[in-house]
Amino acid sequence: MPDELVKLLLPDFLVEHFDIIKAEDIKGVLHIEFEEKNIIPQEFSHRPYLSNGFHSSILVEDFPLRGKQVLLHIKRRRWLDKTTGEVLQRNWSLIAKGTRMTEDFAMFLKKISRY
Repeated sequence: MPDELVKLLLPDFLVEHFDIIKAEDIKGVLHIEFEEKNIIPQEFSHRPYLSNGFHSSILVEDFPLRGKQVLLHIKRRRWLDKTTGEVLQRNWSLIAKGTRMTEDFAMFLKKISRY
């Protein structure tokens, strides 16, 4: 049941591809930290790889919850191809262009600004 509730509150791609590491309320702002799961992207699954840490965390504003601002701290994973030494990563489009918000939240604000 808790997983189903989380899926209703957070963007689908986060629930599916990221683990929640920490959530805390700091001065009325809900901060939720995510780390990408150690699952190699399917397009690279035929290559020998090694988990190679994370990129710097990005900060994304999401829908407010219960009157609180919500900030998502997202750490994307990177992998190393053992054969070539090439760094592999997923190509995420986490942030709506020109904003620091999730695409869903940006579309919501765009829709309500029309009324």
